[in-house]
Amino acid sequence: MTTAVAPPPAVSPRVQLTARQRTCLEQIARRQTSPQRLVRRAKILLALETGANQCHVMRQMHLSRGTVQMWGRRWCALAPTLEPMEADEGSEKALTTRIVEALADHPRSGTPATFTAEQIVQIVAVACEDRQRPGGPSAIGRRGRSPRRSANEG
Repeated sequence: MTTAVAPPPAVSPRVQLTARQRTCLEQIARRQTSPQRLVRRAKILLALETGANQCHVMRQMHLSRGTVQMWGRRWCALAPTLEPMEADEGSEKALTTRIVEALADHPRSGTPATFTAEQIVQIVAVACEDRQRPGGPSAIGRRGRSPRRSANEG
């Protein structure tokens, strides 16, 4: 006996927002300090919530279909986890923080970082040291001369 697997729905589920969720997304979209990727994602969700289809949102915002679909699906997966926060009358700030976390990029695969945080701090410290210090690094060569100046004097 074989079981039939239902094909995925042709249309992604409709994004539904509560009043508090809509307010939080609108604040993220309006905030001048919000990174543009968060603003774009909030605007995608707000547009999908109004009933606009994905193709319309895609063309209006100059995005790919995959991007619009992905954020619609992610929101639909996130929405049930936000309901308990709203039922507990949690603070607006906590809800906004949770939404921002959900709209953030997922960690990417690939080669792990080459330098540790401590090594980066040391590199920056060395780069910012005074160049005139005896024995210190000097970007302009011996006795403060550039290679061009040395060649012209030579």
